[in-house]
Amino acid sequence: MLYPQNIELKIGFDKIRALVAEECVSSLGRSFVDKIRFSDRFDIIKRMIDQTAEFRLILQLESSFPNQNYLDVIPFLKRAAIVGSYLDEEEFFDIKLSLTTIQQIIHFFKNKEEGRCPQLRGLMQNTLPADKQDGWSDLIAQIGGVIDEKGKVKDNASKELYEIRRKLSVEQNNVKRTLERIYRTAKNSGWISEDMSLAYRNGRLVLPLLAEHKRKLQGFVHDESTSGQIAFVEPGEVLEANNEIRDLEIKERREVIHILENLTSALRPHITDLEKSYHFLGLMDFIRAKAKLAQKIDATSPLLLNETIVDWTKAVHPLLFLAHKKQNKSIVPLRVVLDSTNRILVVSGPNAGGKSVMLKTIGLIQYMAQCGLLVPVSPDSKVGIFKSVFIDIGDEQSIENDLSTYSSHLTNMREFLVHSDKHTLFLIDEFGTGTEPSLGGAIAESILENLLKNRAFGVVNTHYTNLKIFADKNEGLINGAMKFDAEHLDPLYELEMGQPGSSFALEVAQKIGLPRHIIDNSKRKLGKSQVNFEKLLKELEIEKKVFAEQNALLKKETSELKQKIEQYNALKNFLDSDKKRILNEAKENAKTLLKDANRQIESTIREIKENKAEKETTKVVRQMLEEFKEEKLKPEKPQVQKQTADVFQKADGKIAQGDFVRIIGQDTFGQVVSLNGKDAEVSLGELKSNIKLNRLEKVSKKEFKSANKETPRENLKGIDINEKMTQFSFNLDIRGKRGEEALHEVDLLMDDAIFLGYPQLRIVHGKGDGILRNLVRTHLKHYKSVKKMSDEHADRGGQGVTIVDMK
Repeated sequence: MLYPQNIELKIGFDKIRALVAEECVSSLGRSFVDKIRFSDRFDIIKRMIDQTAEFRLILQLESSFPNQNYLDVIPFLKRAAIVGSYLDEEEFFDIKLSLTTIQQIIHFFKNKEEGRCPQLRGLMQNTLPADKQDGWSDLIAQIGGVIDEKGKVKDNASKELYEIRRKLSVEQNNVKRTLERIYRTAKNSGWISEDMSLAYRNGRLVLPLLAEHKRKLQGFVHDESTSGQIAFVEPGEVLEANNEIRDLEIKERREVIHILENLTSALRPHITDLEKSYHFLGLMDFIRAKAKLAQKIDATSPLLLNETIVDWTKAVHPLLFLAHKKQNKSIVPLRVVLDSTNRILVVSGPNAGGKSVMLKTIGLIQYMAQCGLLVPVSPDSKVGIFKSVFIDIGDEQSIENDLSTYSSHLTNMREFLVHSDKHTLFLIDEFGTGTEPSLGGAIAESILENLLKNRAFGVVNTHYTNLKIFADKNEGLINGAMKFDAEHLDPLYELEMGQPGSSFALEVAQKIGLPRHIIDNSKRKLGKSQVNFEKLLKELEIEKKVFAEQNALLKKETSELKQKIEQYNALKNFLDSDKKRILNEAKENAKTLLKDANRQIESTIREIKENKAEKETTKVVRQMLEEFKEEKLKPEKPQVQKQTADVFQKADGKIAQGDFVRIIGQDTFGQVVSLNGKDAEVSLGELKSNIKLNRLEKVSKKEFKSANKETPRENLKGIDINEKMTQFSFNLDIRGKRGEEALHEVDLLMDDAIFLGYPQLRIVHGKGDGILRNLVRTHLKHYKSVKKMSDEHADRGGQGVTIVDMK
């Protein structure tokens, strides 16, 4: 049940309906716009939403879907159904064009992989006749054999027509040649002015003679100019020929009609199936229009549940969104939850704070969803199904029915109380206003209590304190407030659930310049308890804002600290392992040095003994020992790293297993161990790493050896892991980049993350139409080291950011 009858006008759905109609390209599609109806059938709603969501994906990713010649030929078919009637050339031409569009749509879905667009494929199978689900090829060919590309009957449509048109062409050419000869003679004689040429009158080719010379040429005068100075004369020489042409034209028309009658008779048995096919064409136009509107208002397909629930994130009013978009203004999204625990939301706050817009946003989005449209909420939202939607928004004062504003509100409340149940969603604006405040507040509280007993779901806007207190003390109700900058007295247009809001009436009055004594006198009249209550709400609002800012800052600092700790631990682990390696190498070198020294000393002693300590021989041996000492203990000179980036050239041919390669832009060389698709496992000294093929270039074995004269361990000094770890950032922003450029940046990030063993990455790609997000996520699926991908938290970018967890 819907209440009142003009609910669509109240919530603005009539404008949504008009926007869908504007996106339709044919009257076929617009006829379905008029049939949009509110439904409480879960299966119907889900099917319509899924169809629109599939079509929106087609608009985003495909460019081959037909978008022309959605022509409404139903009136032609109805006339063709009458025996003895026939369709003209232009009507058959429209049928041919529109049937070709139907054929293209069918082939579009037939060529899609199984499982793609299941709802639209099912719609095609359920709508089209069983024997026409491959299209109308035969009928298109039959019409094409008669009607040409300009919409005219072809010369070869029949033997008779071909012969008639051949004779007609010959006669027309003969007449034209004869008239051109007579025209030149008459012009040379001065009977025709310089600026005149052959003309047609009554379907016959004639000469434009000056009026004073019209009797000088035998023939028939068909017409005169407006001034009477020119006479259009048909010479006697071509009179019979023109008569023959006229007879042939009549025969031609008669034969054309005969051909069209035969073609109409061939069409007549298929009219019922054709009407079904054009019904399908209209549905495609209609669903496409809904998908195009969804693109404009950034609408999505949230989780649809067959239960009474409202759990929306980032909900926006679609009409307000479009208006702000034209002005390049942002819009504050809505977060609202109604469930079995808190069924009724009591919203308070200052005037002009956005309460009425919030209420209309809830009503319009729920109505759109139950009409099968995509809605402007976050995709992770939950949309439920209500059997009844009641609203009381705006002034329903009626002079004809002798109803005041308050009386009209009470009339609406009576309907709400009688018909509301656990499947009802009600929306009430300015609840209880219009009469004496204490009485209005009491009546409003009683009505709210009864709606609570009926287990209905709803949202009410109010300024009454007693309703805020009632919501706070009773289960099933929850307070809400439209946020307000209490320091600057500016509305923030953001709904916050869980606490009541202040009307800030005194503060706003003071801001706009009411005298101070008026404000003070108002406080005295209001009473101390009420003033303290409003003051407490104001102070709570200010404190909450301060704590929220501090909490956000603390979260940011905690995140940065966590990142620094992770980087420190990773660096410490690396240094510890490197320290052990260096110590082990030093010990091995010391052992080797000690062995060599002992061997040299023993040799020296043996030489001295064998020569019986001869003075000269001893000197020589001691000199040899000193030289050995200097050679082994002298410090190594630091090696200057060679600049190979510009020296080495690429080798010809594709990279294969066993080839020597160089990382583009670096002085790092390696050998390909194995290939895996677009990746290569490369041996870099004692390390192995997976690197994208497009980041490698092939080099010759000679160049590889030339670049690796040092030992493999020394060659690894070109990769500074400490520097790479210090400079590494897990956050990558690719907004505004082209697809190929963005994927290259992602590959560089993944290479570094895999090399350093980083557990989690954050890629910022923005929301837009979701094309860059889909491109990045599809590309990342090829990485075996990726464990999962997910959206960032809604407060930190949501769908505009992809979180990548590594294995």
